[in-house]
Amino acid sequence: MSQNPSSLSSSAPAGAPLRGVRVLDLTRLLPGPVCALHLADLGAEVIKIEDTGAGDYAAAALRTLVNRNKRGLALDLKQPGGVEALLRLCESADVLVEGFRPGVMERLGVGYAAVAARNPRIVYCSITGYGQTGPYRDAPGHDMNYSGWAGVADQMGVPGQPPALSNLPVADLLGGSMTAAMGILAALFDASRTGTGRHVDIAIADGVLAHAVLPLAAVNTHGQADAVGQSKLTGALPCYAMYATADGRYLAVAALERKFWDAFCARIGRADLQALHYPLAPAQAQWVRAELQALIGAHPLAWWTDKLRDADCCVTPVLRLQEALDNPQFAARAMVLPLDAGASATATASAAATNPTPDRAQRQFACPVKMTGFEFSVRQPAPRPGEHTEDVLREAGYSAAEIQALRSRGAVG
Repeated sequence: MSQNPSSLSSSAPAGAPLRGVRVLDLTRLLPGPVCALHLADLGAEVIKIEDTGAGDYAAAALRTLVNRNKRGLALDLKQPGGVEALLRLCESADVLVEGFRPGVMERLGVGYAAVAARNPRIVYCSITGYGQTGPYRDAPGHDMNYSGWAGVADQMGVPGQPPALSNLPVADLLGGSMTAAMGILAALFDASRTGTGRHVDIAIADGVLAHAVLPLAAVNTHGQADAVGQSKLTGALPCYAMYATADGRYLAVAALERKFWDAFCARIGRADLQALHYPLAPAQAQWVRAELQALIGAHPLAWWTDKLRDADCCVTPVLRLQEALDNPQFAARAMVLPLDAGASATATASAAATNPTPDRAQRQFACPVKMTGFEFSVRQPAPRPGEHTEDVLREAGYSAAEIQALRSRGAVG
């Protein structure tokens, strides 16, 4: 734990599990910022460090969502003053997260060896597409590239169509953000026992590959992964499929267990389909699917939502996100909140200028981790680039004159 927790750290809610943990977040865009967001939401003091040029060039709406509960510092790591400032901050930090290509941090003079020399306790996490080793270590990539190499993109979609693209980047978030958070927390726990940190090497491609357990089970059983449309979860079974409604919406039928299928068939008045839960032949499955599509396609989604209410059959509407935001289940779990408490006038004005409906744009997801003794809160809106530079440097021991000298040389912003 940091020996010199800052004012933000002390403002973490009582009982926050990461209260007093200081994190330096040098990442941008999505995987790293979301990882650091989870740490911040759980009470860590996170300082978002950007360069003095483009900085984190994520779109304003996205930046607002993934950088709350962080403070902003701008450093030019190509200048000695910027490097020294980062190294000094590392002395009182518990975690550093970076997302540059392998070797970049070393060339700047802030690689793991240099940082650990200043603070052996620090957990230093590097998030890259392919990791610090291997023939692809220097290759550029995006979510679909990592999923493609890992054999995961091949498993997403419908038969006869190209692999599906998702607006929820599975590789970036599951393979990158969540895997990094897991590694950081494990190393942080060990550092609290041993006094020695670690270099956590996260490859997004590794992370998404490691979660492809269902396709791997098929490889181990049949020698190859099932093609899309031939496995239980990708369309082989009519009891686990999406069906279009009369108004062009969809009903998610996920009655994999026989008791749910029987309940569904009973509710829709098709007891004759109960014996065809797992059809033995493709033609039989096609017939069941056609029967269900004809029936479901005869009514709009709202009709089906009412018809299946309390049916206990694992069949639900497919909501659009704007509808899910108002769903009573998520309201009961306090999972959706507007960005209002603690939001600065500047941040609010910026959101209004970049979105015609800022009240909706400012809605945010709450921390999904619920636990006893801890109440999530938004303590700090997403910072403007370098918004807290002076405060953070002053806490690190810099005098007003030293900060001004750094500014005059362009080492900080």
